[in-house]
Amino acid sequence: MPHLRLAPPAPTRPGVLLPRRDLAAAWILLLLLAALAWVLTVGQSRHMGMEPGTMGLALPLFLLLWVVMMAAMMLPSVAPVAITWVRAINRRSAGPARALRIAEFIGGYLLAWAGFGLLAYGALAATGRLVDRDPGAARWIGAAAFLLAALQQFGPLKRVCLRHCRSPMFQLLRYSRFRPWAKDLRVGMHHGLYCVGCCWGLMIVLIPLGFMNVAAMAGLAAVIFLEKLWRGGPWLAWAVGAVFLVLAVLAPFQDWLLPGLDTSGPAMDQMTGRAG
Repeated sequence: MPHLRLAPPAPTRPGVLLPRRDLAAAWILLLLLAALAWVLTVGQSRHMGMEPGTMGLALPLFLLLWVVMMAAMMLPSVAPVAITWVRAINRRSAGPARALRIAEFIGGYLLAWAGFGLLAYGALAATGRLVDRDPGAARWIGAAAFLLAALQQFGPLKRVCLRHCRSPMFQLLRYSRFRPWAKDLRVGMHHGLYCVGCCWGLMIVLIPLGFMNVAAMAGLAAVIFLEKLWRGGPWLAWAVGAVFLVLAVLAPFQDWLLPGLDTSGPAMDQMTGRAG
């Protein structure tokens, strides 16, 4: 029988470098938007704490907060595609029309993540109900979340989507063939869907780590940034997958790894006190 050899993914080359002026302008815009989103996220987290489930948020409010979180975590890593697309926009529009087209691109990108937010809300609501009924289930929910995230890091969907996100010039050749109607919105959404395919496993670890765990969000944002922009990003994806495998094994025995599934935290104590 032939022997199968498993090899780590070959690092892909980042997109072609852009002129410094265009590069700096796009980076400044995206970083300012991300910084504003981080300020709003951190401010909100101070009033919410951590607990299992959706933390009592209705779906519209949850989606609003989710989109702000995604803007904070994802906008810096989307810079290569945004920069090159903005340059294409600049050659065909100016003034308010240019600003509107840029806003459409970013809006389409965040709209793709809002769609994933619907699934995240359902997953959080389901885990919250399970943990309320049986607090001991938290450790197995956490282990399953880490294991699923690890499998996604090693899977073919991750490789395909990460390669897409790391090669913006190839993407824009395809995007240039889109029909003019709402073109920038659809380009942003199309790239956002690839980004969701690349990063959904990283997002589900917020179930055991805590939906409003700012430290976890910052760590995941750094991983996403390096996976997409660093030369060794594909290797990092494998290393993070290995870490998740270790956490999946430890989770049933180490409750401190599951702050987002802890029903005895301060936030829960306050809610119980108010209910009483």
